[in-house]
Amino acid sequence: MMAHTTCPPLKVLLIEDSPLLGSLLGAMLEELEGVAVVAVAGDEAEALQALQERRPDLAIVDLNLREGSGLGVLRALRAKPERYGRPATAVFTNHAHAHLRERCRALGVDRFFDKALEMDALLDYVEAVRRASMETH
Repeated sequence: MMAHTTCPPLKVLLIEDSPLLGSLLGAMLEELEGVAVVAVAGDEAEALQALQERRPDLAIVDLNLREGSGLGVLRALRAKPERYGRPATAVFTNHAHAHLRERCRALGVDRFFDKALEMDALLDYVEAVRRASMETH
């Protein structure tokens, strides 16, 4: 029997300004085995602080935030990896326009998901990132 204690959980930072969606998605992520939501941030400043303090393995980023924007978070991640770490990044947004996808790709985003259509795809992606991280531990 394999001991699950050897592999630390995949640390996920959820950057989402809707408290309802944040708690819903947070609960869904927590149900995935080996996944821990280390923080939920509602604006750019909170997100950057959480990145710095929690060093998540994965950041799920909404583009529209209470203050600042998801793009601002992504720009900071790209500009200062020594400060904010190098988490995998997935954008989860209602604004899945082609030009936004392009901007996110230019900022090095790993995956882009449409909130209206791709909740399951996002959860599958988190699962895939967790499996990949287990292979490196």
